Amino acid sequence: MTLLRDMRYPTPHELALAARALADEHPASVRLRQAGTSRAGQPLWVLSLASTGEARRDVLVVAGAHANEPVGGATVLSLARRLLHEPGPRTGCGWHFLLCADPDGADLHRTPQPYSLLDYHRHFFRPPGPEQPEWAPSLLPPDRLPPETLALTALIDELRPVLQVSLHATDLGGSWVQLTRDISGLAEPFGKSAAELRIPVENGASDAAGWPSPGPGIFVIPQPGSEAAGAFHPEDTRLSTWYHAHRYAGTTAIVEVPMWASDLVNDPTPHPDPRGALRMLAARLGEDTARVAAVRDAIRRGPLPYEDPAAPLLRAVDWTLALIPRITAEWSGDGAPAEATTAYVASIDAFGRRMSLRAAAMLLRVLRTQGHPSAPALDRLVTEWCEDFAARFQARWVPVATQVEHQSRTVLAAYERLTAP
Repeated sequence: MTLLRDMRYPTPHELALAARALADEHPASVRLRQAGTSRAGQPLWVLSLASTGEARRDVLVVAGAHANEPVGGATVLSLARRLLHEPGPRTGCGWHFLLCADPDGADLHRTPQPYSLLDYHRHFFRPPGPEQPEWAPSLLPPDRLPPETLALTALIDELRPVLQVSLHATDLGGSWVQLTRDISGLAEPFGKSAAELRIPVENGASDAAGWPSPGPGIFVIPQPGSEAAGAFHPEDTRLSTWYHAHRYAGTTAIVEVPMWASDLVNDPTPHPDPRGALRMLAARLGEDTARVAAVRDAIRRGPLPYEDPAAPLLRAVDWTLALIPRITAEWSGDGAPAEATTAYVASIDAFGRRMSLRAAAMLLRVLRTQGHPSAPALDRLVTEWCEDFAARFQARWVPVATQVEHQSRTVLAAYERLTAP
């Protein structure tokens, strides 16, 4: 198998142009339509591939739900082209691709082909939870949901997908899959793909702490009504749009793939002192956050108009900083695990580093635009943290084409295993 190593992450506009060209080239099989409009007035495009034979089911694949995780757009285009040439999965099944769930956020996170973690963070943006299309229902009342969320839930209501796949990514680490229901047998093709492509499987993903794991890198989200809702986030995963497909007996798979890989997140050996390690990581995160918060407080002023270019960045900074005290309390409390793998502690380490780094990077963007005197010192801090992050985890770049190939294989494997007789 030959992969193009110079592939880049497409912008929302480039995605739409490529999808339009595909629809024009295959008018009998492919349709491009608008499913809604973003808060800034951008179209939300859906690319659909008709089933071959009588349609019995539908699959919905969602890209771009998190602005800082841009690989999904490239994956949906690759998947659509693959399904046109290898139509087996289209037998009795329509495939639908939401090209970018948050084009406004994607426009603010401008890293089409980052060459380092520092380059990636120079233009970093991730909106606060209530402004993220998939997470908003877990944080806002129904009458305050953003239009991107309403478009996504309406699409699920229309299609009633047997499978919804949300394409995500992590800046540094490994690959893993979260499921709203177990898909029997998925671990085998998922692990085989990761091994062939030299992508580590994240066995102790911090996002899935304590969740059932039927196989390496596969995690099943606790069902609604159970006590475990996931760690470190105010959002209840089970109130997200991932669970909206359950109204129609559907299952959702969230496929994570790394931009930079680290074998540390795949180390199954027992950690000698996980509670001590987490207390140390909590203390470091608290200290790092205090440094960022001090700069934020120095420029604090009244609420900015919503349309101010700095407003979304500062909302995201404040949201991130507000999460951290809960995280540090959880890591340093009695609930920290007495036994854990080295992979789990490494995943927690990476999680903490990215929290303070993201807040600092977004704040730096505001300061540089304003020519603020604190910008040079914060710039040096962001540079130092990025270099330390990459060195600590021995980060190696995963080519975009490799990320796309692994996500595509995992999507197809999830569908095949879910619909197998």
